[in-house]
Amino acid sequence: MPSDEDPTLSEPQPVLSPLTTAALFLVLTVDPGGEPVVRELLADLAGLQRSVGFGHPQGRLSVVAGIGSEAWDRLVDGPRPAELHPFEELRGARHHAPATPGDLLFHIRAGRQDLCFALGSEIMNRLRGAVSVADEVTGFSYLDMRDLLGFVDGTENPVGRAAAAAVLIGDEDPEFAGGSYVIVQKYLHDLDAWNRLTVEQQEQIIGRSKLTNVEIDAPGSHVELNTITGPDGAERKILRDNMPFGSPGSGQFGTYYIGYARTPSVTEEMLRHMFLGDGPFSHDRILDFSTAVTGTLFFVPPAAFLEDLADQDEQTASAAAQGSLGIGDLKHR
Repeated sequence: MPSDEDPTLSEPQPVLSPLTTAALFLVLTVDPGGEPVVRELLADLAGLQRSVGFGHPQGRLSVVAGIGSEAWDRLVDGPRPAELHPFEELRGARHHAPATPGDLLFHIRAGRQDLCFALGSEIMNRLRGAVSVADEVTGFSYLDMRDLLGFVDGTENPVGRAAAAAVLIGDEDPEFAGGSYVIVQKYLHDLDAWNRLTVEQQEQIIGRSKLTNVEIDAPGSHVELNTITGPDGAERKILRDNMPFGSPGSGQFGTYYIGYARTPSVTEEMLRHMFLGDGPFSHDRILDFSTAVTGTLFFVPPAAFLEDLADQDEQTASAAAQGSLGIGDLKHR
């Protein structure tokens, strides 16, 4: 099992960074012909983050980049991660988890929103004309780490060695050790309907006390349906970094769901329980008040993998130059 101290792993991107109070989520599609620009940006991403964040060390600025299944072969000359595939659309009896476009994910985090904005602006300045924006969400920490439904979010996140073991790929896919998979979804909340419920009704849907955040006995609750166990009976974990977002003026409120995992199958099983049901429960009742409007799966390569992407274009250019030289030599013979 990998850990945050396992020397055999390639250096991961900062997926294990502590939760922050601000975030920016950018989901992009790569325009035809934009691949070289994207590769160059991905190779420079860590340096770009350091430049923007250098003068503000207390801001804890970080960025994680993910690549979608359809874009992988366009951007990477080589093997694919073993479990990289498009997001699985789910259609339940009452609720739908759509699969939506996304070739690139940039998950930008900081203790200050202006730092997220600054780094996001630099990324988009570099990519302008090479990509199209599929989705952009500004997330914020709400009150005492609560979502806009009023409940604390992320309580069950693993920490330390357990987090690394749950999130980082090990020797099961050695070419991509230190990488991770991430699924993102944007949920829109019907807060008017939610707030018409009593606190007790809300707690039965979530599976926790709203005031104290302690788990309660609530069959079929969100907590219960998202508790996944392996063949050995041990609970299987993912790392969530969900963030609230909203616009009081337009009346749009929601949660941006983002879950990192060593294998996407764990997150996908959670989503199947939510949307398709489990046992006697037809669906997660939180979906009666929260509608998924996006859904995409990405692979998060190790940091060094991104830095090497620019070499592909140099090698291609070098090979093309050598080929041209060979043709010219033949003409002069």
